[in-house]
Amino acid sequence: MKNRAVHPANILLPAKGVDPQKWAVVAVDQYTSEPEYWSAVEGIVGGAPSTLRLVLPEIYLSESEARIPAMQANMERYLADGTLREAVHGGYLLVERATETGARLGLMACLDLEGYDYAPGSTSAIRATEGTVLERVPPRVRIRRGAALELPHILMLLDDPACRVIEPLYENRAALELLYDFELMQGGGHLRGWKVDGDAARRVEAALDAVAADCSDLFLAVGDGNHSLAAARACWMELRESIPESERAHHPARYALAEIENLHCPAIQFEPVHRVLTNVDPEALLAEWERAMPEPGDGFALTAVTQSGERRYAYAQHPLRALQNFLDEYLTRHPEAAIDYIHGDDVLRRLASRPGALGLMPCTLAKRELFPCVEQWGALPRKTFSMGHAHEKRYYFECRRCR
Repeated sequence: MKNRAVHPANILLPAKGVDPQKWAVVAVDQYTSEPEYWSAVEGIVGGAPSTLRLVLPEIYLSESEARIPAMQANMERYLADGTLREAVHGGYLLVERATETGARLGLMACLDLEGYDYAPGSTSAIRATEGTVLERVPPRVRIRRGAALELPHILMLLDDPACRVIEPLYENRAALELLYDFELMQGGGHLRGWKVDGDAARRVEAALDAVAADCSDLFLAVGDGNHSLAAARACWMELRESIPESERAHHPARYALAEIENLHCPAIQFEPVHRVLTNVDPEALLAEWERAMPEPGDGFALTAVTQSGERRYAYAQHPLRALQNFLDEYLTRHPEAAIDYIHGDDVLRRLASRPGALGLMPCTLAKRELFPCVEQWGALPRKTFSMGHAHEKRYYFECRRCR
């Protein structure tokens, strides 16, 4: 199988003179229960050019009607006034993110949305790893529809145990042009990026072909940003039939910019995603769960946290699919209750210590199990795993014209 999923990209970066630390902000789906984080970001950015003006943090989704037109106007302004420049034409970016667990390496490239399908049972080359919540796609479609730019926080995983694609680039990075090198705000680590074009790009493409030839139907799995990628596909499918067939292969909306990382990078660590429920009777909810929960065992753990303390459950199989189904059904019966998805044990414990709150901390999925599980069983329950803690999520920095 030859790689038909990954393509070169035209990538825009902030121009010289733009403060990169104020420009780059963390993915919008983080810190959704912590308004103080986003207030601090506003204070850091001030009036400087920033991706904060081009994205919609999910904590502000209720303000989307006012914010989306402003975001799209800012995109046009940054393109017109020289805030953004084309730094890569028909190539790639090698990126290095210094995190607490080590250097995470990635390749910025375009994904062909014709090769991606998030529908249950999909056998496409690019595949969702977690269930797509259909009602979460339209808000992202509204943001992307009519936008001049895309700013990805999409992370894709490549199953490359022989380290043939990204690692050789990094070993020879001295021969590449360094385009950015700076510290991310709010403890996000350090970010560097190198242009990959010419012979280096051709070697990357040959390596991608080799990995594709060795893999099964599943070539790339979504590590993060599943709903953003789904929105990009939905926008492309809206446009597709109105575009002459001869022009579809080169239309910018057919592609989505993303960062590809090797699943076998030692710095990539899977973390569990916790659930916190509010406006509930914690003891009554737990009593319902105890009646519905799967077979007890000693292999997989779940910890419940309430204002009065913690209790631990253990199961023969990972409980997340049963737990998510149970919570979805519970929330349907209790519209007064709410759920949020939280990264970090300490944050979960703090939120669950409040009256009327219940925190649920499932164990994580081992990353070696990801590709086999998706191939055998299809998409996992939503929010099964997270690639790192909230402050280690992808920051918006690189941009691409999407129309």
